[in-house]
Amino acid sequence: MAATAEVPYYYASLDFEALWREFPPPPSYFDTTYRKSADEIRALQNHRLKQQVARCGEIPFYQRHWRQAGIKPGDVQTVDDLRKLPSFAVSDLRDSIDRAPPFGDYMGVDPKNGPPTPWVMQTSGGTTGLPRPILYTPRDREVTGILGARRLFMAGIRAGDLVQTTHSLGLSNAGLSTREAVWKYSGAVPVMTGSGASTPTRQQIEIAKAWKIRALIGFPAYLRHMALVARDEMKIDPREMSVRIIGTHLGTDDRRELEELWNAKVYDSYGANEAGMMAADCSERNGMHIFEDTHFIEIVDPETGAAVPEGQRGTVYVTCLFKHAAPMIRFNINDVSAFASGTCACGGTHRRIQGIFGRSDNMVKLRGVNVFPEAIGTLLGGDKRTTGEYLCVVEPSGPSSREEMTVMIETSDGSVEKGAVQAHYERRFKDALGVKMTVQVVDRGALDQLTGLTRTSKIKRLIDKRKK
Repeated sequence: MAATAEVPYYYASLDFEALWREFPPPPSYFDTTYRKSADEIRALQNHRLKQQVARCGEIPFYQRHWRQAGIKPGDVQTVDDLRKLPSFAVSDLRDSIDRAPPFGDYMGVDPKNGPPTPWVMQTSGGTTGLPRPILYTPRDREVTGILGARRLFMAGIRAGDLVQTTHSLGLSNAGLSTREAVWKYSGAVPVMTGSGASTPTRQQIEIAKAWKIRALIGFPAYLRHMALVARDEMKIDPREMSVRIIGTHLGTDDRRELEELWNAKVYDSYGANEAGMMAADCSERNGMHIFEDTHFIEIVDPETGAAVPEGQRGTVYVTCLFKHAAPMIRFNINDVSAFASGTCACGGTHRRIQGIFGRSDNMVKLRGVNVFPEAIGTLLGGDKRTTGEYLCVVEPSGPSSREEMTVMIETSDGSVEKGAVQAHYERRFKDALGVKMTVQVVDRGALDQLTGLTRTSKIKRLIDKRKK
């Protein structure tokens, strides 16, 4: 039998005290790094960027990507030099996987042939095709947990709180990374109900009520669905339950509607499988603070790649400042955001982003007008005739192949006059978005099989039949 020393035990793989000094978890983060001056933050970013660039110089994906652009690692010394580097997107990661299956050559690690390492692997949501894998070294994974815990602390979650998480549990990263953040670095108790496919929605509500859950974590569409099931089907008023904190990724969803349904404060956050938790609301909730000691975010014009002025919307490029496996430098994450102006009353000095307003790769051009499907949800918000659930279907129409969009909307119950809702929203969408769309009104729950609302965390809002 092989010696036990050949087994790479996870907790023997890290100097945790040194890690926590380098990347402070809560609460120490908020007395130290969170309040550094802009010059101190920039110096820290420059130092960590050099380490990341040197690491990328060892990885075939970046060697090829930068060589094609005529760039050498030594050309990048500060974050101001990042603009010299070409960006890349999800399509490049998929090409990398096709080139070097199964994990791609962007990882820079080989689980079979490298040094024995206690790897963690999670993936993207995988709504189409195989999900994209990301391997984490112990250090990468612990920093990811620390960032998630910072977000929880900023939302007011404290030791002993019961935190119910409704993200899917499986390959996708959201659920298990949240669990690690809760139990390792917040002192709170994770209640991992998962999506409706893991724990039926009615049982999720029963658990939240019986166990006096204080905080709910999940995507807004499912949390809204939970509240409506409790109120309309189970005759339980969610406002009278013990939930007082909701941690979510709002996107274009209506914060006020979710708060009124649950009688709880909603805290926005921004994260991704490839980059971890990047930004989160503080108690002021006037823009998400970027964790600038671990991420450098650019907001650029999607056409030119040039930086946009503060307050103007553009596409997010993210650079991670801590990763060894699968480092990310100028990853075009295709989300639309804008920097918030001014300082925050909470005392945090890191830059803030206003929110996430949609995805560039979800944008549909209808007869010369740019339409983000996420804008549909914003226009539905608060209308009690609907559940707030919607799906956009784009397809060519007729011999001219003129693009048409049909918006499918769920009614809240059988008493709603579908014709009136259809007429209202065909006018509303035309006025607000500047282009005519067809509205199809369906019964409550009819979209679940198409959107995946009760089965997965990655809810689909667009079916584009123009694409092969």
